[in-house]
Amino acid sequence: MADRSLRGIRLGAQSLQSEEGVVFHERAQHIYQCTACARDTTLTFAVDAEVPEAWECRICGAEALLRIGDGTATVDHSEDKVPRTHWDMLLERRSIPELEELLEERLAFVRARRGAGEDVTAGKLSA
Repeated sequence: MADRSLRGIRLGAQSLQSEEGVVFHERAQHIYQCTACARDTTLTFAVDAEVPEAWECRICGAEALLRIGDGTATVDHSEDKVPRTHWDMLLERRSIPELEELLEERLAFVRARRGAGEDVTAGKLSA
């Protein structure tokens, strides 16, 4: 039985790859300063990578700005796209008086069903 056993190394114990012949890309470190807690975060990027002007602070989650020399970069948020909510999209299609009218119709329908002794959810479950 001993001559039929398989021998090997433990899984995850060692890598079978080596770093021989591997050329690492040049790197540059950039410092970001948080606008809320004033802490510095150092990030490493490739030399030819486009470095973002802002990064999320790893401590508080606020915006951290790239520090250039002794000062920090300024980020212009004027052209940022503001996310639209469901309410915003609804208001593009209907006016407030139309929405109030629709609400009253649905409330009257639900009240009529409850008054007749029907369960509001029974119609949806059987369909």
